[in-house]
Amino acid sequence: MNRVLSADWVVPVEGPPIEDGAVVIEDGRIADVGHADELGRGTFYDHAVIIPAFVNAHSHLEYAVYAGFGDSLTDFAEWIRLHTERKRRIGWDEYVAIARLGAAECLRSGIATVGDCSFSGAAAVAMDELGLRGIAYLEVFGADPDESLTQFEELRSRAAAHFDDRVVLGVSPHAPYSISPAVYGACAELGLPIATHISESESEVRYLLDGGGAWEAITWLVDPPGTTGTRLLAREGLLGPGVLAAHCVVVEPDEIALLAEHDVAIAHCPRSNAYVGCGIAPVREMLAAGLRVGVGTDGVSSTPSHDYFDELRAVVMMARARERRPDAMTAVEALELGTLGGARALGLDAEIGSLARGKRADLAVVSLADSPFLPVEDPAAATVFGGSPDRVLATFVDGEARYEKGGMDWHELTAAAHSARRAMLAVPPAAEPVVAAPLA
Repeated sequence: MNRVLSADWVVPVEGPPIEDGAVVIEDGRIADVGHADELGRGTFYDHAVIIPAFVNAHSHLEYAVYAGFGDSLTDFAEWIRLHTERKRRIGWDEYVAIARLGAAECLRSGIATVGDCSFSGAAAVAMDELGLRGIAYLEVFGADPDESLTQFEELRSRAAAHFDDRVVLGVSPHAPYSISPAVYGACAELGLPIATHISESESEVRYLLDGGGAWEAITWLVDPPGTTGTRLLAREGLLGPGVLAAHCVVVEPDEIALLAEHDVAIAHCPRSNAYVGCGIAPVREMLAAGLRVGVGTDGVSSTPSHDYFDELRAVVMMARARERRPDAMTAVEALELGTLGGARALGLDAEIGSLARGKRADLAVVSLADSPFLPVEDPAAATVFGGSPDRVLATFVDGEARYEKGGMDWHELTAAAHSARRAMLAVPPAAEPVVAAPLA
């Protein structure tokens, strides 16, 4: 059975914008894209733009209520230490409740796909239940391969019923400062998609090089390898097209070249990097090197929200600020990074990321009513600069509306998640030890 959605504009991403456009959906896939006078109008969205649903290339759904924890601490290491201590105060049910809220917030922001690094496995549950697409990268930590793989198997068994063609299993060896090369190798042997955090801060790189700086007092770190994360993984033969590297803020030109040589994908998280004072990633240089770059919100632990429009605006503004020129990043480029770029980064671009015949019918409808961008001159610019979660009318996954404005029980979602936040804010007993499990 066919279904037609139409709007003032359709922005396919792979192809020019279509004024008075329409998308035909059949059996969860896109059957046609073109002009409404040829394809019909079906459900018409006035003063709106239909775009490919966003692909959030790096998220932590389980941290959706961590906003503000450790704001303005002097170093990234101190920020991680606080989050490590607080997140151990809650259990499985709380993680699931928070992840459900995070998944709902993503859908509300026009996101249909996430690449989520999941500390507990709860993200897979939330993705499945709320209808998100994506990869749930189960996080592991430590220096011993057997212990780390045991962690992975425990997480996998906990969420096993929630993996399918839409929610794909992945593994996340956390970072070069919390994972030994042997554990990275063991993760690679699983043959699963891999996500890891690389070169997020200067202090992290300092620790990896010589063991010094603010990180030396943290007890759960592996021994410093004497080189950066990128160079270490390249030396060990652990870089490849199945690896997604989040952040890459503090990288030298030779490291960018190594990442490109091995076809590693990048998750660019500009708001997170700025919020915790890590800097601005060289996204223009990465793109020039031919790297696959997607955009991620990271967790609400290190960014204010899952607002993907804010994230795309940050992509534009920070690239322009770093390069000191207004053409360093356009709205059209940012929109592509947030859709097809993210799909490429996750290895899903054959199925999602653009509005093209045969692809999955993952799309978002964004209202521009009463915005400063009407009448619309450039629909990509109007969407990136004028969009917000409040303007998202619907988010479709496989042609099914997983979010429609006004149609979700937010009270139930937020009440459970906020109860978990209260537990994390409770003052612990003075003798309570600090656990050795990081968060980033």
